[in-house]
Amino acid sequence: MAGTQLSRTEILEAYQAMRTIRRFEERIMDEVGTGDIPGNTHLYAGQEASAVGICMRLREDDYISSTHRGHGHCIAKGVDIDGMMAELFGRSGGICGGKGGSMHIADLRKGMLGANGIVAGGAPITCGAALSAKMRGTGQIAVAFAGDGAMNEGVMAESFNLAKIWNLPILFVIEDNEFGEATANSFASAGNFLQRAAGYAIPGIEVDGTDFFAVYEAAGEAITKVREGGGPMMLHIHVPRYYGHYSGDPDNYRTEEEKAAMRRDRDCLTIFRKNLKEVSLLEMAELDALDAEVEAAIDGAVKAARSSPFPALSALTTDVYVKYV
Repeated sequence: MAGTQLSRTEILEAYQAMRTIRRFEERIMDEVGTGDIPGNTHLYAGQEASAVGICMRLREDDYISSTHRGHGHCIAKGVDIDGMMAELFGRSGGICGGKGGSMHIADLRKGMLGANGIVAGGAPITCGAALSAKMRGTGQIAVAFAGDGAMNEGVMAESFNLAKIWNLPILFVIEDNEFGEATANSFASAGNFLQRAAGYAIPGIEVDGTDFFAVYEAAGEAITKVREGGGPMMLHIHVPRYYGHYSGDPDNYRTEEEKAAMRRDRDCLTIFRKNLKEVSLLEMAELDALDAEVEAAIDGAVKAARSSPFPALSALTTDVYVKYV
């Protein structure tokens, strides 16, 4: 926590956001088992400190793009959890009318350009948002969240190149959970991610993604440089992935011992509480109270989603084309 000063309100805000992401994902895992959530979900549990530590450093009008594992980024950027839950249930009250589902949640009012089922698909989109901000002189920046698997996609290399030659106000965030689906990153990825970015003259910072305060501090440094015109930067954040790649993944390529150790030793919420307790910043009862608030909010979101109607048949032909005249 050295060097990082947050107000009491900000500390509570960070914890509540991380706890909301965790309980949202755990509840989704339960609800998938009922058969009421169509399609697959890719859960963000374990990675909460990354999204929250970064998004707390952003302005409300800044942009982010996400991945197929996008619920955490949405919540951290302020997207309504009731609308998100209804979207996952495929209901008309969903943030995208129930037509996008888990991998395509977007809320442009919050600067959330969308989750994306295409690996690395968000990076060039975010370059476009960053170019727009630069041309309009708004002072906004754009953040492209991506997983370690995205680093092996050609479009990520193209996005690095484009961002650098145009000196775009963009931050690339690589959330490295060590697996691309069921394939270990150590097997599939050559070299060092920071060195790859350095090949495009893009500076980067490596961060322990289980430590909210470390993420918050690194994000503050990177975002300040990007916003002041320093060009693109990258954060390489090491995070655990608590569940399998998707909701139906048996996750048998990791041992039970590995998974138990990951949850025991690399839980950003537990580490957050431990850090606060050591320096006596807050009473643990205050965090317990937030846990109860979050639980009630998630229960309410599920109930509201279940009571929301399904989209009308006519919705199939709406929002398909944009009319520019």
